[in-house]
Amino acid sequence: MNNMIHEIIKIITLSASLFAAPGAWAIGAIAIDNQLGDDEPAFGVSVGEDDKESAKKAALKYCRQAGGENCQFIVWFETCGAVAVSKKYYGYGYGSTKAKATGDALEMCNNNNCNIVAAECE
Repeated sequence: MNNMIHEIIKIITLSASLFAAPGAWAIGAIAIDNQLGDDEPAFGVSVGEDDKESAKKAALKYCRQAGGENCQFIVWFETCGAVAVSKKYYGYGYGSTKAKATGDALEMCNNNNCNIVAAECE
């Protein structure tokens, strides 16, 4: 009987820990200001936010802090996000790995002069 109680307590403790995993579903977002004539587009990347709206607001804030005057929310992500820029182009990517996110960002930028300027994972 005593072993049975211990097993039940283990099951309850394990179940509770599965539901209480902090930050397990943190969200990130990307905002970009692709103003024509800028040397490079300003951008902002947020990570570790609790919800989509918080991630969006943080990315827009970071973009403005980087000098962007017309920052636009681009995308939110749950695992990895990346930004590639050149003097005239930008690209973004997201996915389950940093390699996937950066590869997609470079492909979207579609310019040999593009460089990854941010790549973040939760």
